[in-house]
Amino acid sequence: MTTYRCPDCGTSSPIDSATWCCPDCRGPWDLDFLASPVPLAELPARVNSLWRYAEALPLTAPVTSLGEGRTPLVPLTGTVSVKLDFLTPTLSFKDRGAVMLAELARRLPGEPRRVIADSSGNAGTAVAAYCARAGLDCTVFVPEATSAKKVEQIRAHGARLELVPGDREATAEAARAAAGGEGVFYASHVYNPYFLHGTKTYVYELWEDLGGRLPEAIVVPVGNGTLLLGAAQALTELHSHGLIDSRPALIAVQAEAVSPLAAAFHAGADDLLEPSPARPTLAEGIAIPNPPRARQILRAVREWGGTFLTVTEDEIRQAQRDLAGRGLFVESTGVACWAAAGGWTDRTAVVPLCGAGLKTGTAPA
Repeated sequence: MTTYRCPDCGTSSPIDSATWCCPDCRGPWDLDFLASPVPLAELPARVNSLWRYAEALPLTAPVTSLGEGRTPLVPLTGTVSVKLDFLTPTLSFKDRGAVMLAELARRLPGEPRRVIADSSGNAGTAVAAYCARAGLDCTVFVPEATSAKKVEQIRAHGARLELVPGDREATAEAARAAAGGEGVFYASHVYNPYFLHGTKTYVYELWEDLGGRLPEAIVVPVGNGTLLLGAAQALTELHSHGLIDSRPALIAVQAEAVSPLAAAFHAGADDLLEPSPARPTLAEGIAIPNPPRARQILRAVREWGGTFLTVTEDEIRQAQRDLAGRGLFVESTGVACWAAAGGWTDRTAVVPLCGAGLKTGTAPA
């Protein structure tokens, strides 16, 4: 039986438990799940969504799917391609993980009376949409400074909205305080590992679209690290199953204004350093000063021969304008990786465009 397992202290818990984090050390859960090899030759005949990778997923036969996944891979330069992950049902890559959480909640014994999520916007929108699809009552906690379009989108899906004064960390604390209530399922894209098993399909799609291979570098934005850790999980599975020969470098990108992981990585640390004040940034979706999975993120980047890059606010503005001039209107968080790697010529790389520009509009000068 698949169970939750704490990667730090080894504590385990059944999936149908209401415990959203390790009861001993309060850390995020991992999942005791062993993926099977995905048969590349069989994929063209399967459903055209992320659920085609059934052997790699801890849940199958979903009823909450909205057709998420299978986003286009588009070459923009001679060496750098972009994956249009804003072309998903709620216009961000977070749909990949949110569908897994909603599907899990729907299957729990007794079905929760209420689903709770916290977010800077996109994850909350995705959880709200998939809870609506599953017929689950949903409440989403977001910082009061969240962009108006994301707030509107969450409300449009029928979720109750809790606007929290303060930063992203204050929002997470408010949601965690509510998560212990009776009949509540905390659909945390940070603490619940099912979300990571959804985001790992991003790399499975790259592998399929490139004919069973991967680029020399996979570049991802990092705040709480849900896309990066999903990518690392997929790379580990593909490599262990003998489905890839090379080891792509896993490159992490943060906004210079909020870059605790980059600072720890370049200091050679295994965990976050002493906290420093977070500055305002256009990349609101990755402005996370204290990511709970920091140790795992740092370890994954090192294991896959990568590094951390940071981008300035001016570089973010320029990258958004540059992509728009190429026909792609991407939100300010979603352009961070293009700002860091769009000009590379020394190796092949794929950059995700994680959210639609309609969610935040054009970055102010």
